Amino acid sequence: MTRNPNALWTGLQLNETWEYGQQPHRFLIFDRDSKFSPDVVSTVKAIGPQPIRTAFRSPWQNGIAERWIGSVRRDLLDHVIVLNERHLRRLLKDYVRYYHEDRTHLGLEKDTPDGRVATSPPSSHKVISLQRLGGLHHRYTVAAA
Repeated sequence: MTRNPNALWTGLQLNETWEYGQQPHRFLIFDRDSKFSPDVVSTVKAIGPQPIRTAFRSPWQNGIAERWIGSVRRDLLDHVIVLNERHLRRLLKDYVRYYHEDRTHLGLEKDTPDGRVATSPPSSHKVISLQRLGGLHHRYTVAAA
């Protein structure tokens, strides 16, 4: 982290992000900040993703990323002390799975992105709790008869 990120620092961070042989994403979206200089754009192109800039004076285009980051913070990072990078990667991997499989979304009429069927259990069946994110959240389901 740094208080005053500049183009050089941003380029170094991007190089370190993909140095472990990970397959880079297809696109990398930048806003209009001056730290995303032509040097940073060429660094991104060399790594693999296609850099895309948001439209001029259109802060609403950052809304999806801002909302997701806020969800990660509220649902996970405000409740956990991250020990190291490996631990953070595991937590985020678990959160992405939770986000798609278990977390309901108002825009999807309280369904999940992967979809799930919610039914009322017969009175003779037991409802069980499945821990998610190390017990921070739970998913409830009907036990097999």
